[in-house]
Amino acid sequence: MHTIRAAVLRRQGGSLNIETLTMEGPRDDEVLVRLVASGICHTDIDLIDGWSGDDGPVVLGHEGAGVVEEVGREVGGFKPGDPVVLSYQSCGQCRPCGEGRPFDCARFWDLNFGFRRLDGSNALRESGVSGHFFGQSSFASHALATSRNLVPAADDLPLALQAPLGCGLQTGAGTIFHSLAVAAGEAVGIFGTGAVGLAAVMAARIAGAAPIIAVDRLPARLALALELGATHVLDSRDNDLARRIAAVGRLDCLVETTGDGELGRLVGTLLQPKGRAAFLAGGGLGSGKKGQQFLSVIQGDSVPQRFIPEMIGHYRAGRFPFDRLVKFYDFRVINQAIADVRSGKTIKAVLRM
Repeated sequence: MHTIRAAVLRRQGGSLNIETLTMEGPRDDEVLVRLVASGICHTDIDLIDGWSGDDGPVVLGHEGAGVVEEVGREVGGFKPGDPVVLSYQSCGQCRPCGEGRPFDCARFWDLNFGFRRLDGSNALRESGVSGHFFGQSSFASHALATSRNLVPAADDLPLALQAPLGCGLQTGAGTIFHSLAVAAGEAVGIFGTGAVGLAAVMAARIAGAAPIIAVDRLPARLALALELGATHVLDSRDNDLARRIAAVGRLDCLVETTGDGELGRLVGTLLQPKGRAAFLAGGGLGSGKKGQQFLSVIQGDSVPQRFIPEMIGHYRAGRFPFDRLVKFYDFRVINQAIADVRSGKTIKAVLRM
């Protein structure tokens, strides 16, 4: 058993309480990680708002980075002292996992949103709290993970900076590179310029897309989008938004990160006859015209062990300056960090443990 500190959700929409908990493990197939940092993702905030008392108290967080402390005897490739980034969990046993597509894992929902191991057990049961969110629950001093959701961290970058690569940035950039396979010269629209949308903007520039149209309601984010690669920016509240986008040109690809129904309904009219659209916020796909592709995307169709090093390579080369999105907060002020993300004051909050 291990004594840890964790931010516990006990009230819908409410503050998280940092508490002392007892955690079992690691089991033979698990790794105990001492967390150095964790990003805050909108999925965490969605779970806070959607939590029900019937769910029981839980520990959220799924963009962790830390140092390996203990390794189960069945785990290879990691040893105590290794710096790691944590990403989403997969079973490693189903057909998609066997084919190298862990983002399509048959047990993806259970492993990432079930707040338990696949056998139904919960390492925080002694404290009456559930963990294992995305196979990590990284709003804590320590987390349990497996070799399937661990990625060796880069030694030449601050470990805390690498935390948000495990979900939000991977999703935005991966959608451009993998899900939509954007080619040079294709016209791309991106609805929403939070961390996911701005990662998509940077990736679109790397891919050679043109034009790159970013849409948001916050002027400061639109200004940053221009600096990071957007060629045009538009206010999502503009009643003439569709016409203004059409004036730039019909889109080959569109990334919808907002979940806004009004924006979602515009997608089909903005795309080329054989255009592709990716929906990332869990909203309805709507209906496209014949020949158009509407995709519901998870994690940018990315394999973390391959794609996180690729993103770091782009960062080193100056092509993917994701550090410009990040603001660091002490773990003890997690609720302030969440409030700043909600308001749009902060694009990507990263907690330092």
